[in-house]
Amino acid sequence: MTLEFGKSHPFTLGAELELQILNRETYELSSSSPLILENVGGSELIKAEIYQSMIEIITGVCQNAHQIKEDLGVAFSELLTASKNLNLCFAGAGTHPSAIYQDSLIFPCDRYQKVLKNHQWIAKRLLIFGLHVHVGMRNGDHAVQTTNALLHYLPLFLALSASSPFYKGEDTNLASSRITFFEALPTGGHPYTFYNWSEFNEIYSTLLKSGSIFSPKDLWWDIRPSPMLGTIEIRICDAPGTLSECGAIAALVHLLCLKIDQEISNGENPKPPPDWLLRENKWRVARNGVRAELIVNESGSIKSLTTVLNETIESLEIHIQNNKYESQMSLLKKIALHGSGADRQRKLFRKTEQFKMVSESLVQELESDRTNWSLQREKKTKPNLKKRGKECA
Repeated sequence: MTLEFGKSHPFTLGAELELQILNRETYELSSSSPLILENVGGSELIKAEIYQSMIEIITGVCQNAHQIKEDLGVAFSELLTASKNLNLCFAGAGTHPSAIYQDSLIFPCDRYQKVLKNHQWIAKRLLIFGLHVHVGMRNGDHAVQTTNALLHYLPLFLALSASSPFYKGEDTNLASSRITFFEALPTGGHPYTFYNWSEFNEIYSTLLKSGSIFSPKDLWWDIRPSPMLGTIEIRICDAPGTLSECGAIAALVHLLCLKIDQEISNGENPKPPPDWLLRENKWRVARNGVRAELIVNESGSIKSLTTVLNETIESLEIHIQNNKYESQMSLLKKIALHGSGADRQRKLFRKTEQFKMVSESLVQELESDRTNWSLQREKKTKPNLKKRGKECA
């Protein structure tokens, strides 16, 4: 089966943020997404996820990362309105610090039932929360070339978003425990590599024919083409604690795609890193977050992640100026210097020894960040949504 690559405007952006639904008194997960969705009035900005204690907010088609943050703010406001009388609140983090996944209810959707049937116990562990960033591509070959180049930068995205140090009431001693769960899935986590759209189609057709997958959505890679939308989708990120962090990470993705496109236009053909290097750096970041040391060449030379980030941002200067992303890059440097959400959670738990306090802090962090920036966007036109249909994510 030949998979066509959809149409989109190059370098437009979109984002999907999976949030935890919490009881406002206990700060435990609450299986309340069906109640919320009953109250949203058909909003295209709020979607179900595989478990009822998860909710997804999405943006429209955005021209830049400034709009990503604004659209997420609009969606979050709608979410708060829809849950106003339900005694609920929301948090951004890759995992809930103490939730037991066995207690969670799956959302009633045929696709999710199929996922559960196909992957059994492994699928039951997917009570995890991420940020996905889409970037419009010219065509399938452009998507593959850009993906190959972005593979070198995936450790930066994971480190800056890492926010899942706790799992089932234990300190995992990882910055991102969430990212390790996808590695257990045969079509999840570490991506396959290919060199053009034809090669991707061959892999996709074989997986589909063999019954390994049922649609492109079953390719749960850290980064993948999203043919229906005409985008590539960066999926490696944990759910950050604030919408500002979401916007800053989207800005870095946008900048890198612009830089990569310029290099492709100059005749370069980006190649993916060796498989061993990709896996090793991913592990280093999952383990140590922004404190990781990255392998920067095939000879084994290393640099601190902070150094790599600073050098990367320096190489993007012209695009930063053109898109007015100075504040977003400043925030990313601050995260690299002082720690990501994982560090903030661990620091608070060491002080309080209460997971409830950690979850309460996550709620306050998300809500206070929202109140610290203008919501004038809400008074303007609604986000420019590209039709995604009513199917489950």
